[in-house]
Amino acid sequence: MYDPIRASDAVIQRLRANHPSLIDLTTGRVERLLAALGHPERRLPPVIHVAGTNGKGSTVAYLRAIAEAAGLKVHAITSPHLVRFAERIRVAGTLISDERLDELTDRLEAANAGQPISFFEITTVLALEAFADTPADLCIVEVGLGGRFDATNVFDAPAVSVITPVDYDHLEMLGPELDKIAWEKAGIIKAGRPVVSARQMMEAEDVILAEAVALGAPVTLMGRDADAWAERGRLMVQVGERHLDLPAPSLFGTHQFDNAGLAVAAILTLNDPRIDEAAIAKGVASAVWPARFQRLTAGPLGALAQARGADLWLDGGHNPHAGRALAESVRGLVARDPRPLVLVSAMFARKDSVGFFAPFAELNPQVFATSFDSPNAATAEDIALAAQQAGLKVETVADVTEGVRRALALPGPPPHVLVCGGLHFAGEVLALSPETWPS
Repeated sequence: MYDPIRASDAVIQRLRANHPSLIDLTTGRVERLLAALGHPERRLPPVIHVAGTNGKGSTVAYLRAIAEAAGLKVHAITSPHLVRFAERIRVAGTLISDERLDELTDRLEAANAGQPISFFEITTVLALEAFADTPADLCIVEVGLGGRFDATNVFDAPAVSVITPVDYDHLEMLGPELDKIAWEKAGIIKAGRPVVSARQMMEAEDVILAEAVALGAPVTLMGRDADAWAERGRLMVQVGERHLDLPAPSLFGTHQFDNAGLAVAAILTLNDPRIDEAAIAKGVASAVWPARFQRLTAGPLGALAQARGADLWLDGGHNPHAGRALAESVRGLVARDPRPLVLVSAMFARKDSVGFFAPFAELNPQVFATSFDSPNAATAEDIALAAQQAGLKVETVADVTEGVRRALALPGPPPHVLVCGGLHFAGEVLALSPETWPS
C-alpha cells in the first residue's frame, strides 16, 4: 500500500527507509515499542479518541479549537499530512519541531532495536512519546485506518470515544460489508467509557450499539440522544436537556453542521468544567482544517482564479459519502451564486471514483480529469471514464495547473472551480507555494 509521504522532510526519508509500510492490522508491534519506552500512552492527559470514515479531521479540528478557546493546552495527532510531516503531531498546541523529531526518532530507533514496525506505527509511538514529555490538558487522537487494530488503539480508558459517519472506504483492508467496517471502527469503544456517535446507516448503528452494550459503554447517538441542525444560519445542538445556540461552523459546507455538532456533543460528554459555552461558541466559529472545502485565494492557482474573478475551492474527499456531502455543499453555493461549476479531479486507483462523481450529476459540471505523483494514483483516462460513467462531461489534462487554467479559460462568467478527489492530491496543490502550507 502506498504511503503518501512527502520526501522533502529529512526525518521522513529516514523513517520511511527504515520502516516501509509492512501493514499488519494488529497493535502488537506498537504495544511492544510502547513497553520498551515505559508506556508513554499511560502518562497522557485525558484522551479523546476519534474514528470513522468521513469527518474525522474536521471533528478533531472543532474539538481542538473548542478546548483551546477555553485556554487548555491540547496535544493532537492526525493523518495524513498534506505538505509537511509535522502537521501530524501538534504538541501542546504547536506543530512539532524538526529538532524534536530528530531527537525522538533517535530515541525510538534505539528502543525498537531493528524489529519490524511500520511507518505509521512508529509515527504514532513518536507522537505519544512527545505528548508524554510535555504537559497538556487534553489529548486528541485521530485513528489512521479502521480502529480496532489501528496503531492508535492503545488506550484502555479514553475520556471519550467518538465515531464519525461510517461508510464504504478502504474496502481492501476493512470491508467489503458495511457491518464489518463498522466493527473495525467500533473497536475504539472501551469498557465503561463513554462513546459519542454520529448518525449512522442502520447496519453500522446496530454494530456500534451492540459493541457499546457488550462493553457497558454509555452511548450518545446523534439523532437519538442528541442532535445538531442549522437554524437561521446558526448551529443548534441538543444533548439531553441541554440546548446550545451557537455560531455557524467556520468550515464551509452543510455537512460541517453535523461535524461541529458531533464535536460539541463529545465536549459536553467530556464534562470539563473549564470548557464553558462561550469557549464552545468561539471554537465552533474559529476551527481551521485545510483541504476541506477550503477557499484558495493565495498561491499560484489562487492568483489565477482571482485574476479571472472566479472562486477556487479545494477538498480532499475521496469516497461516495464524501462525494455526497461535497455535492450538497456545492449545490448550496451554486444556488446562491448561479455560475458554472467545474471540477478538476484526481484520485487513487483503489477508490470508488464513479460513486464519488455520481452525486454531482444533477449539477452538470465540466470535469477536467488528471493524475498526481503516486504509483497508486489512477490515470487521467481512468478518472475520465469514471466521470463519464457517472454522467458527467469530461476531458483529460496533464496536471492540476493545466486543469485550473482550462477551467478558467472556459467561455461565460467566471466559474466555481473545485479541485477534489483525495488528500494527497490536495496536498500537492497546497505544496505549490509556502503561502498555502498548513500551519
